[in-house]
Amino acid sequence: MKLTDTQIKNAKPRSKQYKLTDGQGMYLLIKTNGSKLWRLEYSFHKKRNTHAIGSYPSIKLKDARKRLAEAKELLAHDIDPNSHRKEKKDIDENGSFKAVAMIWLEEKSSDWAPVTKDRTYRRLEKDIFPWIGDQPIKDIKPSGIRQILDRIQNRGALDIAKRVLQTCGQVFDHAIINGKAEYNPAAPLKGKIPSKRVKHHASITEPKKIGELLRAIDSLDSKFTTKFALQLAPLVFVRPGELRQAEWSEFNRATKEWHIPAEKMKMPSPHIVPLSSQALTILSEIHALTGNEKYVFPSIRSHSRPMSENTVNAALRRLGYTKEEMTGHGFRTMASTNLNEMGWKPDVIEKQLAHEERNKIRGAYNRAEYLNERHTMMQEWADYLDNLKKDTEVMPLNQWKKTA
Repeated sequence: MKLTDTQIKNAKPRSKQYKLTDGQGMYLLIKTNGSKLWRLEYSFHKKRNTHAIGSYPSIKLKDARKRLAEAKELLAHDIDPNSHRKEKKDIDENGSFKAVAMIWLEEKSSDWAPVTKDRTYRRLEKDIFPWIGDQPIKDIKPSGIRQILDRIQNRGALDIAKRVLQTCGQVFDHAIINGKAEYNPAAPLKGKIPSKRVKHHASITEPKKIGELLRAIDSLDSKFTTKFALQLAPLVFVRPGELRQAEWSEFNRATKEWHIPAEKMKMPSPHIVPLSSQALTILSEIHALTGNEKYVFPSIRSHSRPMSENTVNAALRRLGYTKEEMTGHGFRTMASTNLNEMGWKPDVIEKQLAHEERNKIRGAYNRAEYLNERHTMMQEWADYLDNLKKDTEVMPLNQWKKTA
């Protein structure tokens, strides 16, 4: 039986320490001196271990369960939670990029106006720390900086990309002077950011026009698999290839998740897509038609193959949208643009877009850290799309976000 806040609060010390179990290996250890400690018992490579989660009341019940989920996610990716914590601590103490950057910022900003310091910190926090903040600064390569710049350029923010490169370069120079690094991996990228705006996949991002597109999709007179694929696309905003190759074995209705295996992803790691109630409804309708097949969206010619890669774009053309207006890939830009405007954390959005972290430990850690937020975000996004489709009065995006 699961613990309750009242049960934990009322637990009293005894002559011997004892446990209150919450399930999945997690329990609250009540010490004889009255202290209450969260612990997780787990097995890693057939060896029993205990992971310290924290103490109550500093760590409330809901926070302990969140940390439990993070530890379970690490284990699912063959990472020992205790080893992960030690490695992260060692990195922080011995020169992570974030640790060095914060020292640099404090020293450098002594002569800056407060607004300049705040702007620089926000740039670090939003565009740099999520990707290389936890990495040892001495191990970061130019390719790691290149990935950061690519993400920024892909959203059309070329000026910000240039400022980020400049900031990274200054942090690395500081590290070299203080013996934390031997070279500046940002230096080879100087002058590599184009002045011309990056071309994006065509997409509809204006809320009123999104509503028009959704209503047009619902009215599409086409083969059922094509229509269902178009209806599901804005709710999951995966890459077109990931959508058309979806297999029924990858979906879990109990957890409301779609687990896409690594071999189908652009980045070589698995990806989790939380499923909104609207997405589950569509999948139920499709299941009645293709549930006995391998693929959710089988090919017209052979059910042993997924639908053609041109199917979704061809349907959009039949609806009257040109390739300069909307593409199958454009559902990703649609979601990214609007979720940012709604105030969701950029790193949560990036994780859902599967702009994956190449560092194994950090990537697995972040998958666990943001999964609950992604579930909430995907449901709220689906609710917002429903609002647009009903052609009701469009609420300003920055007022729509109700939760996280």
